[in-house]
Amino acid sequence: MQEFIAVIPARFASSRLPGKPLAEIAGEPMVVHVWRRARESAAARVVVATDDRRIAEALTPFGAEVLLTADDHPSGTDRLAEVAERLGLADDAVLVNVQGDEPLIPPLLIDQVAARLFDDPGASIATLAEPISDVETLFNPNAVKVVRALSGRALYFSRAPVPWDREAWDRDAFAHRPDLLETDAWLRHIGLYAYRASFLAEYRDWPPSPLERLEQLEQLRALHHGHAIQVALSRVPHPAGVDTEEDLARVRELMLQPGDL
Repeated sequence: MQEFIAVIPARFASSRLPGKPLAEIAGEPMVVHVWRRARESAAARVVVATDDRRIAEALTPFGAEVLLTADDHPSGTDRLAEVAERLGLADDAVLVNVQGDEPLIPPLLIDQVAARLFDDPGASIATLAEPISDVETLFNPNAVKVVRALSGRALYFSRAPVPWDREAWDRDAFAHRPDLLETDAWLRHIGLYAYRASFLAEYRDWPPSPLERLEQLEQLRALHHGHAIQVALSRVPHPAGVDTEEDLARVRELMLQPGDL
């Protein structure tokens, strides 16, 4: 595989879980677990991009490469754009955005999303998805759905249950017909991205698009401006990240269990 850089945006502020990157899991800050997972991937370099010195100091004993970035970035993508610029990366350099709240992220998925972007020179972004197998996820607005073309490129992302089955019009119909979900038509988007540095340089200058404002999904900004997004089906299950205290408790319990997660 060609070389790529894994970047872990780690923002201290969080409306639901302040100081989340420093939350203790199995005796270490969560961001350290994420960094370690990224180090197990094929990434040639792993950089933690943070807006807070406390996070940087927590990573220092482990020898992690940390870049202090601005504290006013509206998204992790904007933070990656600053990283690409400050590192002086070539336009064709590939960066994988590894969310700082996913201490269970399989390194294989980091490699897969980078490989997907290398496989499509015309795409600016690559990401992952997995089949939806239950009605609750299909109708859950927090589970983002993606529709893709035969080429694997994304056609649209939505919080709504797209594509919409005209014959099975409502949730009750799906509940009584579980066989309707026995297809790969419904895919849940996994928020792991690979970007080309040239795209990141353009992205930060664009205002949010109308569709992005409606759906609250920043990847729609790329589609709005005509950039292609490749979507691969994840090779292994993608464990949920940490958004709430309940998520944190669940991950703590999992990390204390014997065996390789």
